[in-house]
Parts: sequence; structure tokens; C-alpha cells
Amino acid sequence: MKIDVIFEKQIEGGYTVYVPQLPGCISQGDTKEEAMQNITEAIDLYINEIDKEKLKELLSSVYLEQTEVPINV
Repeated sequence: MKIDVIFEKQIEGGYTVYVPQLPGCISQGDTKEEAMQNITEAIDLYINEIDKEKLKELLSSVYLEQTEVPINV
């Protein structure tokens, strides 16, 4: 199964990573690789604790689209 994750590089260092399809499923790490390992563990824990029908509903409720938004800076 593939699940989208979003990485945010923190100003003070490290990364925060979260899963838009799984509310509250968030982790972090000092490196991107560590953050990926940590979120993988968090996802495993999350999906093992949730009802399978609810999981299907959550996974189908969000999609990601990357696009450019013009802004004036």
C-alpha cells in the first residue's frame, strides 16, 4: 500500500512528517531518512489500531495535488 506523506524541513533543524489521510499521524526526525523511518512505524501503529472500514474511508478521502499558486511577495 502506498500512502502520501508530507515532509516539512524545520528552521531549527530536522524534519516533521505527517500523513494527510491519517489524522494525527505525525512524526519527526533529525534527518529525512530518520523521519521516514519514524513515520513508517507510526503508520504501522495507526493502521493496526483502526477499524479496516474506517481506514478505507480515510485513505479514499484525501488526494494530493501539487500546483503553483501565484503570490505577490
